Amino acid sequence: MEVVLRCFATLRELAVARETRSLPDGATVEDAWADLASRYPGMSPHRPHVRAARNGAYTSWDQALADGDEIAFLPPVSGGSVVTALTEGPIDVATLEASVEGPGNGAVVTFVGRARNHADDGRPVVELEYEAFAEMAERTLAEMAGEAVKRWGVDVALVHRTGTVPLGEAAVAIVTAAAHRSAAYEANRYLIEAIKERLPIWKRERFVDGSEWKRPGA
Repeated sequence: MEVVLRCFATLRELAVARETRSLPDGATVEDAWADLASRYPGMSPHRPHVRAARNGAYTSWDQALADGDEIAFLPPVSGGSVVTALTEGPIDVATLEASVEGPGNGAVVTFVGRARNHADDGRPVVELEYEAFAEMAERTLAEMAGEAVKRWGVDVALVHRTGTVPLGEAAVAIVTAAAHRSAAYEANRYLIEAIKERLPIWKRERFVDGSEWKRPGA
């Protein structure tokens, strides 16, 4: 099977930012890391401090992989826990929420934007499609999350889906966690508004008689 391996920050400087690798059927996240470490020995000492994400959500090291999975290896983030990603697969909201849980977080706020079955003008929608300028969108997501961390001291998990999103499924999920509810609420609202204003991503609503492009949230 083929999977996409991604590295960020210090790990990217030791290996590569993104590459597609062939792994044996039944391989796990740990096996994917071992594949990287065997080719980039400087990665090995970082293993105790690295977290892994599968298709935009934190995952365990013994998680079995499937063909087409995207695995990201994430070094620690100072000033708050942050995970941001674009994904073509379903968003696991429960896993995102679990990723920001901690004994110091008394409030967790989750926003989920789902594909709805009608447009603003009432026309029935068959499905939604999202297209992103991926490289810029990934940087922008990380920047916005960092801004929320700096301003409110929250932990953030933020994933936006691309490609076709069936009706009822999540297109975007934002989870913010903090000691108090006010910070978690305000940071979450800030991030969804920032997505609508700044993220280079476009939504196409498909109707029975055609389709129409628009900015998400418009």
